[in-house]
Amino acid sequence: MAFLLRQSSLASHFRSSYQKTEGSMSVPSRAFHVELGDREKALLAEDPSLRRFKSYKKSVWRLKRIGDVLTIVVVAGCCYEIYVKAVLREEARDKAKAAGGNK
Repeated sequence: MAFLLRQSSLASHFRSSYQKTEGSMSVPSRAFHVELGDREKALLAEDPSLRRFKSYKKSVWRLKRIGDVLTIVVVAGCCYEIYVKAVLREEARDKAKAAGGNK
């Protein structure tokens, strides 16, 4: 009998915790749009004293672009070197076959 009491209390505990989480998930944290107050507007306004620090975005973008271009150039150069070595090896192989076949 005690086993049944423990099971029913355990089941009711899980049921109640499920209902709590289900209820909290169904209520949105921000139900309606509310206009920003003066403090929020002041925090979001542009600060002229911080304007000089915003220029780093363009320089970072340029540096990133230069890095991308350099990466493409290096990869293209490596591919070209591999191609040239393969062609030279193929020509050397053909010359060796031609020289060996004439003897």
